[in-house]
Amino acid sequence: MSEIKVNSIKGVGASAAAITVNNTDGTCTANITNNLSNRNLIINGAMQVAQRGTSVTNISTEAYHTLDRFNLFTENSAGRLTMSQVADVHDGFAKALKLECTTADTSIASNETLGIQQKIEGQNLQSIQKGSSDAKQLNLSFYVKGNANATYTCELRDIDNNRINTQTFNVTSSWTKVSLTFAADTTGTFDDDNANSLQITWWLHAGSDYTSGTFATNTWATRVNANRVNSSSTSFFDSTSRTFFMTGVQLEVGVATDFEHRSFGQELALCQRYFERVVLNASEIYLMGTNQFNSGSQIQRGLKTTMRATPTVTLDAATFAYYAIQGSGSNGSASFTPVSYSKTNIGFQMGSTGASTSWWVNKAATGYADATAEL
Repeated sequence: MSEIKVNSIKGVGASAAAITVNNTDGTCTANITNNLSNRNLIINGAMQVAQRGTSVTNISTEAYHTLDRFNLFTENSAGRLTMSQVADVHDGFAKALKLECTTADTSIASNETLGIQQKIEGQNLQSIQKGSSDAKQLNLSFYVKGNANATYTCELRDIDNNRINTQTFNVTSSWTKVSLTFAADTTGTFDDDNANSLQITWWLHAGSDYTSGTFATNTWATRVNANRVNSSSTSFFDSTSRTFFMTGVQLEVGVATDFEHRSFGQELALCQRYFERVVLNASEIYLMGTNQFNSGSQIQRGLKTTMRATPTVTLDAATFAYYAIQGSGSNGSASFTPVSYSKTNIGFQMGSTGASTSWWVNKAATGYADATAEL
């Protein structure tokens, strides 16, 4: 058996070794500049989590319709589409985002838009060192396919400093990995807070308000709307045959590495910082307490993770039934009012139904409450 014995491995012209070998026990130390974990700044890049549901049809407005953390925006277009989470196994991925054009729009007004976005908190971006002489380049990689060849625009937008960097990418009818390297930007730092600082946008349709200017590839510049989308980009709304699939989205400092697969549980917890659907089961007891001074009782529910901010709470249409254990109140049913307590708790309030009465409460039918703290 042949052996290679070395003290270290060093690149030509490098000042330090990439790998240093301990001659006593045979272990080694590696100088690795890319983190082996927590590299991916994108959440839900493998399209695993869809708390709101797996498919929405006839979309005409902006919302987080299906897949967590992927906002779909559309404005001023007669085009309509379906957004879905689909099973599509390839390259180590089991799920994908799918868009299907269901109503075409080939008469494009100047202010029309369609795209997909992910927004990232500034405090999660500090390793980029943007705005300093040590600023790092970024690499955005993702897998895409469609019904036919197409060209679209991808944009990084620095919200804090009103700057953009844009590049085009191509789609074919087969899964293709796209890798886009974005230059380091020494102008404008990201705020170190929980607000939206960086917005990644995949532009799929745009009017002349966004395409009529000078498109610059991989150049940071002050945002001018007319310069944001390449004028040669395909319109997703050009035909009802048009589809767009995407998965395996990764944004990282430096160069492209293999996709960082996280467990479903890890990905779900990251998503629940921004949105949690709390299932309220029928016949489950939610409250046992006292309504003092005829002022109303409240149900409190703990959230599974600390949210980005105190959430907005919405409740489905199903009502609660309430039952008096003791006191002067009467049994009945009502739609409770959602209450936001904190980043860790939400609640629902019952109106005045009898002073000094103890209650237990359940849902008349299984439903849900949504806690939202999206960027």
